[in-house]
Amino acid sequence: MTAIDLTFTAPATGAQSASRKRIIAIAMMCGAMICFTCLDTSAKWLGRELPALEVVWARYMAAAFFALFATRAFSRPRVLVSQRPVLQGVRSALLLGSTLANFVALRYLQLAETSTIAFLQPMFVALLAGPLLGERVGGARVGAIGAGFLGVLIATRPGTTAFQPVVLLSLAGVVCSALYSLATRSLAGVDSPETTLAWTQMAGVVALTPALPFLWVAPSSALGWALMAGMGLFASFGHALIILAHQRAPAPVLTPFNYSQLLWMIAAGLLVFGDRPPAATLIGAGVVVGCGAFLVIYEHRRRGTLIPENQIRGSDEAQSAIAK
Repeated sequence: MTAIDLTFTAPATGAQSASRKRIIAIAMMCGAMICFTCLDTSAKWLGRELPALEVVWARYMAAAFFALFATRAFSRPRVLVSQRPVLQGVRSALLLGSTLANFVALRYLQLAETSTIAFLQPMFVALLAGPLLGERVGGARVGAIGAGFLGVLIATRPGTTAFQPVVLLSLAGVVCSALYSLATRSLAGVDSPETTLAWTQMAGVVALTPALPFLWVAPSSALGWALMAGMGLFASFGHALIILAHQRAPAPVLTPFNYSQLLWMIAAGLLVFGDRPPAATLIGAGVVVGCGAFLVIYEHRRRGTLIPENQIRGSDEAQSAIAK
């Protein structure tokens, strides 16, 4: 097997048409969302018998093997050297916090509920980009953010017996994810994608491995072991598909297909766990998805990122799609 090239340059396609490339890119994006659904489904399944920290560690350990192979770190140790190690460490810690919060929330919430909350991420990014990056919020941002939060309120129904306090932990995880995305923006053009990939995965292993002897519980079946190994592969393969998709089509074409994950999460929840999302969850999810898709596309247009396909190198989605 040869190592995977993670540089963000559009591959030569010869006579292949732009339309065909976009269709392939959309298929890759949908495939990535299926991978992420498998990741969360596996985490929810394992969370029924294993400690949350152990499940997160398993996800990082499997992904770290892929990262070291993909970046050829064994033969090119310089790839592990960062120009901004503090920011890389903070960014990796934010993703670790987001992953841990999500995996804990999955123990108590349906897959459809956690994915609905996760789709608030672009809204948190827009909200936090003002104070942290000096970007103007603007009326469109405020309206989309407000409507998105309204969608989550509809889906989670605070003040009723259906509300679960773990929703607040899930929201905290989304805040960590948004800050992680902003940190990724700051690293773009400073460290290579390979360096960021290696740091992101190895940081979780380094942080969690010392605690493992104190909480280890062996999976009770071969399926459990397989899911522990599969989580990292689902995450790594999903993000590899995202990177390849962004080499073939501009981000605004691909962004709406991120939200196809909600359909897969609903299907997985029904087939694997027998969860039937109530009407309020579906309505709230629809509001959040609509607001998120509008906001992301609006941001790209405002920042002038509707660019030719051979100039996608600076895409935030491609740069941040190296870990989940």
